[in-house]
Order: sequence, then C-alpha cells, then structure tokens
Amino acid sequence: MTTVQAPPSASEVLDRCRELVRPALERAVGGLHPWVAEMAAYSFGWCEVGGAPAAAPGGKGVRQALAVLGAEAAGADGRAGVPAAVAVELVHAFSLLHDDIMDGDGTRRRRPAVWKAYGTGPAVLAGDALFALAVETLACAPQGPGAVRLLSAALADLVRGQADDLLFAARPGTGPERVTPEEYRAMVEGKTGALLGCAVALGAALGGASEATVTALEQAGRQLGIAFQLVDDVLGIWGDPAVTGKPAGGDLRERKMTFPVLVALGSPAAHRLPGLLGRPGRAAEAAALIEAVGGREAALAEARAHTATARELLTGLPLAAGATGDLLGLLDHLVSREL
Repeated sequence: MTTVQAPPSASEVLDRCRELVRPALERAVGGLHPWVAEMAAYSFGWCEVGGAPAAAPGGKGVRQALAVLGAEAAGADGRAGVPAAVAVELVHAFSLLHDDIMDGDGTRRRRPAVWKAYGTGPAVLAGDALFALAVETLACAPQGPGAVRLLSAALADLVRGQADDLLFAARPGTGPERVTPEEYRAMVEGKTGALLGCAVALGAALGGASEATVTALEQAGRQLGIAFQLVDDVLGIWGDPAVTGKPAGGDLRERKMTFPVLVALGSPAAHRLPGLLGRPGRAAEAAALIEAVGGREAALAEARAHTATARELLTGLPLAAGATGDLLGLLDHLVSREL
C-alpha cells in the first residue's frame, strides 16, 4: 500500500527556508563594521546589547521564504534564491529600524527597539548599512543588474508608501480631508506589498523564470502584502495579546488610522468614534463600535479578496508543482493567522 505524504505545513516551509538562508545572512552581516554588525545581529534576535549570544524572537522570515520559493517555483534549486532572500531580509530589517524611529515605537518583538537599545543615530547608521549591504548582495549575484533594478523599483514604492503613511497621520479623521480606505489600500501596497512582491519575483528571476512569470509573481506578492497588512490591522485591534505580543486595542490607543478604523469613520453610525480614539480606557468601546458598523468584517473581506487575486495569479502560472503548493499554503497561513 502506497503512503501519500502530507504536504509540509506553512511553519515547516518557513523553518526550512530560514535554515537555508541563515548561514548566508550571517556571513553578510558579519562583513559589516563590528559595531554595526552587532546592532544588525541584535535586530535579528541573534545577540544582546554588547554582543552576548541570544535566541530572542526574530521575524517570521516571510520575505526570505518567498524568495526561496520563487526560485523553486521557477524549477531551480532553492539555493538559487538565497542571494535574493538575503537582500530582501536586509532591506526589511533596514525598514524596521527606520520605521521604529519615525513612529516612536520603543519595542520590537518584545525587546527594546534598536534605537532604544543603542541610540537614534547608531540605529540610523545600522539601517543605512543594511540597505547598502542588500544592494551589494544582489549586485554580486548572477543576473545582478536586473535583480538590482527589481529591488530599486520596490524600494521606490516602499518609500512612497512610507511617506503617505506619515502624511496620513496628520490628516483629520473626519470631513473631506480624511484618509479614505482606497488611499490606505494604495499606501499599504507600497509600504508592505512592494517588498513581498519583490521577494518572490527576485527569487524567480535568479531561478531563471521568464520575464512574464517574474512580473506575475511580483503582482501576486503585492496582493499577499495587502492582505497580510489588513489582517495585521484586525489583529492590532482585536488580536490576543498573548499571541500578538501587543496590548489589546493598542492601535486604537495610538489613534492609528488602520483599515477597519477608516471604514468605520465613513459610517454616520460611528459619529462617536473620533472622540474615543486615543482616549485612556476607551479602546474596548471603540473596538465594539468599529465592529458594530462593519469595520472588522470589511477589513477581512478585503483581505480575502486580495488573497483570492494572489491565488488566481499563482495557479495561472507554469510553476513547479511542489513550490506552488508551498506558496499557496504560505498564502493561506499568513492571512488566516489567529483570527
């Protein structure tokens, strides 16, 4: 009797890709100035302040996994996508270092953010070094010039998205000047979707995929990024603190204009919401009001729509079957986590 082996879980796929990429990522970081390398290692959870080894919580490794799977989807060995995985992971770390400074967030993954642990100036320097190292990593890879162009285009979109995000925070929550859900969606595609799309596209390009396949994979990754952020928006209001590592309703106390909030602000039935946002002790009331007027369901419906688009793009491409299954499993995992 033939035993059919179950496909790997999304967690197993993420673990496999992290194990494949980490030695190259460590080598790249180890080539930096020792002090900068320590800050980078701290940001990845590899060490404490001062350099003592640590096993602190790191990121999920989504972007590096997408790069590896992009190469495998093109029919290549996953190792072909490792330079892409290292580059996008370095860019992601760079963006987090600078984001935390811009947003004033003092904590990252249950530890002091790099700027809190080392100072603002050193954290900016470390971010700059990671950015430069990402470009160097790709420039030295096969098909380097084309890969660098892909990364540069994604970075331009990421910066545009980050700029809009900062500007949105200064706009009023009500009236004709308020941020619309459509504007927010476009911002998220740049700030979050661009790098996810770049990750899978870079992996596929280094794996020898055609230009048409690379473009389609990049679009699928962008759709995944939008869905991923929308789910994060829901978790930022209604998520379990034991799972998210953030206090319940934290986004509401910080007056973050996330998708559920923006949808609710457009409803006349939520006229009390602006007075609740940012008020001590009123987060639970604000969350209940947002849910009552449909903000939570609208965000989840939007996430499902972008997930469906990503799935259609992936299943319509001539990709290696095993890698396609892993990509689809990862897609489902990321947009259904802890909801």
